[in-house]
Amino acid sequence: MTVTELLESVRRVEVRTNRLVNDTMVGAYLSHFKGRGMDFEELREYLPGDDVRSIDWNVTHRMGRPFVKRFREERELAAVLAVDVSGSSAFGSGNCTKREFAAEVAATLALSAARNGDKVALLLFSDEVELFIPPRKGRRHILRIVREMLAYTPRKRGTDITGALTFLNHVMHRRAIVFLLTDFLHSGTSPSSRPSPPPGEKDEMRGRDVIQELGLTNARHDLVCLHLHDPREGALPDAGLLTIEDAETGELLEVDSARPAVRERFARANRERLDELDRALNRTGVDTLRFNTAEPFAPALQRFFEMRRGRRRG
Repeated sequence: MTVTELLESVRRVEVRTNRLVNDTMVGAYLSHFKGRGMDFEELREYLPGDDVRSIDWNVTHRMGRPFVKRFREERELAAVLAVDVSGSSAFGSGNCTKREFAAEVAATLALSAARNGDKVALLLFSDEVELFIPPRKGRRHILRIVREMLAYTPRKRGTDITGALTFLNHVMHRRAIVFLLTDFLHSGTSPSSRPSPPPGEKDEMRGRDVIQELGLTNARHDLVCLHLHDPREGALPDAGLLTIEDAETGELLEVDSARPAVRERFARANRERLDELDRALNRTGVDTLRFNTAEPFAPALQRFFEMRRGRRRG
């Protein structure tokens, strides 16, 4: 990608995501996330209707009449965009790759955070931390984040979600909102070492350490998993003999997609993988939203934030 093409891509993403933020995301974003804490605002006399739990008993005893403490929620947060740039993110069966799709979702979140007065950080990871941009504010900072998401060339092809979250938990000392954008595809053991492996199947997670790290991160921060799923990952086309390459290991598999049994096996393996992934994520208590990369993401994202707002009010 030339510099001119990159600038055009950044501008195109900025225009599209600005429109989404203005048209559909206003009022449906970070007001639904918890602040870091409460700042003391004032001490005043008790009024009918005040929460008796806010009475300052020391002052009440000294003054001889009830006084209450008032607090204001500390709203400023840091939103961290943790984006998977492993080899599988380069796959796309439609108009865009999963990484390009992730860039637009992340840019929308970044602009929404900026409109809310919050700082934004970026973490790009493969099977190592590729790039970390600390949280800051400002349009230039947001544009840099968009540019890096679109143009950064990863050094590695594998995936290590555990390592990425461990890194974040060490560098982010204050509570933050962490958006994890990944396809949850991990290079696993070779097909020859597993019984009857479906074509193109990968281990969805590297054992329980990923689940544990998701739970730990959610306890320390406010973690949201945004799962990116390309429809072709669940439906093999009827295209005859195909050679499929594992994007993270380079391993090649030859399959006969003209056979209905092969296509059904492929689809079944994907359904089972997603079901197991859902069960694992549910155990962590982490909010998760799955995106179909062939469909617009804004309506699903807005519904997700509205759901969170309703749950928080409840």
